Amino acid sequence: MNGLIARAREMQDASHVPYSEYRVGAALETADGSVFAGCNLEVVNFSNSLHAEEVAIAEAVKAGHREFERLAVSSDRRDGVTPCGMCRQTLAEFCDAELVVACDEGDDADGKPVVTTHTLGELLPAAMEQDDLA
Repeated sequence: MNGLIARAREMQDASHVPYSEYRVGAALETADGSVFAGCNLEVVNFSNSLHAEEVAIAEAVKAGHREFERLAVSSDRRDGVTPCGMCRQTLAEFCDAELVVACDEGDDADGKPVVTTHTLGELLPAAMEQDDLA
């Protein structure tokens, strides 16, 4: 898990956050072990901004992946940020409820990442599904 957290932390440097100044990175591991990463990108119209998790999953789907194992999310504040509701629903479109979501809480006294984990199902227990559109 530490490698995935490290990749999410690295992605924060690429964030474009002139308004919130809140850098977020995400790293998504596929079933075959590939890792796709993303960062948040803000624009003046916040509704058009992209979240790090969305960017990571878009990169993975664009590359043909549809099976995912783990997601790491990290902010520059090391505050244990979890995916927002919109990102949770996007993840639910492509990931099952057992997807492990690792949230970066910072480092311990030895410099090792402190991580809180959840499943996507715990974070979004009543996800909308395709049948809900009928």
